[in-house]
Amino acid sequence: MRYVKWIFVVLLISSLTSFVEKDKPTGGLNVGDIAPDFKIQTMLAEQSKASLSKLKGKYRLLSFWASYDAQSRMQNASLSNALRSTSRSNVEMVSVSFDEYQSIFEETIRKDQIVTPTCFVETKGESSGLFKKYRLARGFTNYLLDENGVIIAKNISAAELSAYLN
Repeated sequence: MRYVKWIFVVLLISSLTSFVEKDKPTGGLNVGDIAPDFKIQTMLAEQSKASLSKLKGKYRLLSFWASYDAQSRMQNASLSNALRSTSRSNVEMVSVSFDEYQSIFEETIRKDQIVTPTCFVETKGESSGLFKKYRLARGFTNYLLDENGVIIAKNISAAELSAYLN
């Protein structure tokens, strides 16, 4: 009987620990933080630089992904489709891939039918300054920013985005 009590105590403590770990913030930035500005080469032939701050005054959906990460790639495509199907025009998607090869990036956005003028590739991959600035990890993430650049949602799904916008 005494061992049963100890087993019960151990189970209770381990279950409480798992609840605490779920509430710990994941890697990267959190809701309420201001998204750091960045400049990145566009994929266009003229190779101009684009920055996040140029889109101030609009809501922005900032999606970090890579073609080798199936989950982040699917999430990026579904978010792009959700924005295309909404009537709200004050949300701009900024899609950043961490593929190390431009050709893989271009083929992926063609296959996934990502139609956005603000779709970029960071060919330094996970060793880039942008990856470090946003404290990203494998599995990547996305952020919904308000018109002032404050993160109002993190890791939002396409369904949540559609509900948020309508």
